Amino acid sequence: MIPVILESPYSGDVERNKRYARACMRDCISRGESPYASHMLLTQPGVLDDNNPEERELGINAGFTWRCVAQKTVVYIDLGISNGMKSGIDHAMLMGHLVEYRSVLKCAACNATGVAECAKCDENGNVDWENLSTGPCVFCDGTGNA
Repeated sequence: MIPVILESPYSGDVERNKRYARACMRDCISRGESPYASHMLLTQPGVLDDNNPEERELGINAGFTWRCVAQKTVVYIDLGISNGMKSGIDHAMLMGHLVEYRSVLKCAACNATGVAECAKCDENGNVDWENLSTGPCVFCDGTGNA
């Protein structure tokens, strides 16, 4: 497995973003990668408080330290690019680190990727990250036919 830094949103809808990050980590592992997601590790209770600006900055810098160990930075874009992700991308580029953009949402019928292409939300806007191959696609009728 190759080590990678994983960038995905954390702040905002934290519970949704944690579910999404777990799906991103699973995607990395399926690609033969070992993901490091500092925002998932360092924000656990008793570690750092993401709502405290000083502790948030400590967490961001702690995550940056791992970049020299990783072979690339993978950025999951289905939910957009947050300020924290932008900071990670900027740091990766400054360090000359390979940055790869990805999506985990995919229509099983037509292979469209990304939230803009394939809706995976229920009526409340919640995504079932455990069953990503379900949901109506805006490009096909669910059978792969446009």
